[in-house]
Amino acid sequence: MAKIKIGVQLFSVREDCARDLPGTLRAIAEMGYEGVEFAGYYGRSAGELRDMLRDLGLEVAGSHLGVDTLMGDKLEETIRFNKELGNKYLIVPWLPEEMRNSREAWLKTARFFNRVAERLKREGMYVGYHNHVEEFKKFDGEMGWDIFAGATTPDVVLQIDVGNAMHAGLSMDDVLGLIRRYPGRIKTIHLKEYSRTDPNAILGEGEVRWRELIELCQKIGGTEWYIVEQETYRYPPLECVRRCLENLRKILETL
Repeated sequence: MAKIKIGVQLFSVREDCARDLPGTLRAIAEMGYEGVEFAGYYGRSAGELRDMLRDLGLEVAGSHLGVDTLMGDKLEETIRFNKELGNKYLIVPWLPEEMRNSREAWLKTARFFNRVAERLKREGMYVGYHNHVEEFKKFDGEMGWDIFAGATTPDVVLQIDVGNAMHAGLSMDDVLGLIRRYPGRIKTIHLKEYSRTDPNAILGEGEVRWRELIELCQKIGGTEWYIVEQETYRYPPLECVRRCLENLRKILETL
């Protein structure tokens, strides 16, 4: 079984990136992260970002991008940029309401993702979708996430955000069920803590049963990247992601 790598979603440290992208990436590399997932490019070209990461020994764990960048003529431009960057995971983190406000909307969205996935397959790349909370609204008793997942091919990545799912009202068992129902499709996953009592909880200090979740990722998820994300802060953002990584490593050592 291949080792699952650990990356960080740069949205976690977005203000640091905006002030000093090279310095922030260097700090992340020094912490021991193996890769980063982008959420914007801070005015840099794909080549500049690729070289910056290469010099620091970091890989690209993926990129969050708008669904519009996968439509029409923009798709080929997006492919070119990400090939140069060295990124194979194109993850959509949000959909306009008309693409998710009914069963038929979800089915239509799934067909669109299938077409994009078919085009990307020729490039060795994947399209995926990342949940917030709206995906778990039900239509005729079935969650939007399941409608979408059931209608997409195995080439479409289902990037679960653990904290977001639990904020939507899913239990820990429900989240584990999302992995079990779609084996091999959780190629990247956002490790975000959830706590009903501490809004600033970092990974390992809340209610997520991380050992069980990680074991499922290892055994059936097809997971290649654990991606740490922190959106609330008890400490400065860089300190938060450092502590998250330390806690994650401690959990991994117990498996």
